[in-house]
Amino acid sequence: MQKTTAARLMIAIVATLAAPVAGAQVAKVNGVTIPQARADALLRDVTAQGRQDTPELRKLIKERLIESEIMTQEAVRLGLNKNPEISAQLELARQQVLVNAYVNEMARRNPATEDAMKKAHERFKDSPAANEYRSRHILVASEAEANAIIKQINDGADFAKIAAEKSRDEGTKGKGGELDWAAPATYVRPFAEALARLKKGQMTAAPVQTNFGWHVIRLEDIRPMAYETLKPQLQQVVQRENVQKAVADLRAKAKVE
Repeated sequence: MQKTTAARLMIAIVATLAAPVAGAQVAKVNGVTIPQARADALLRDVTAQGRQDTPELRKLIKERLIESEIMTQEAVRLGLNKNPEISAQLELARQQVLVNAYVNEMARRNPATEDAMKKAHERFKDSPAANEYRSRHILVASEAEANAIIKQINDGADFAKIAAEKSRDEGTKGKGGELDWAAPATYVRPFAEALARLKKGQMTAAPVQTNFGWHVIRLEDIRPMAYETLKPQLQQVVQRENVQKAVADLRAKAKVE
């Protein structure tokens, strides 16, 4: 399990620290019960990230919870829970759990309606994020090589031929660097931002650097994404707006000194 899972483990523990212990349990550590609800919460979170629910994963979660309980007890024995900075971090984690629960509850109580999603679609349909792009790219190791390729193409060389000869992207070089239709969010940010700035048939004037290397990009075509394709994103937009409105209403009523 990676660092992100360790962070989720902390949140799962904080979320259940104040809850009364009842029902099934994972284990007991020095007389302290680890409730099954804590393991279930972490399992839901991990599987939501794409991990498959397997006996091995459940065993790993159990072992991590046991280790965490052992370390928690030792931290308390050492008086670390009385450290003001640690207390503040625990309170922030507790608040984040409740904030997440509030957001989920608001989404449940105020589901995104078809009408609201269609209105959101009207607002955002002209943004680059609402389009799909078909492009070509040439990936090389250095900025200097990418600049040389841009000069070659500007001087009349064939983009697809150079991609087939020089691109380090094994998945696309055999197709002349061609990428399938995709939304900008499919790509890493520098690539997506460069793509969104191009007009049909245009090539990047300068190389684009990503964690993969240096890219020369040409936009082949662009088309608006269908409403049904955008629906999941529109649902998130509407739900986020619903939460923002609810929070604004609460803020207006709150006594802040």
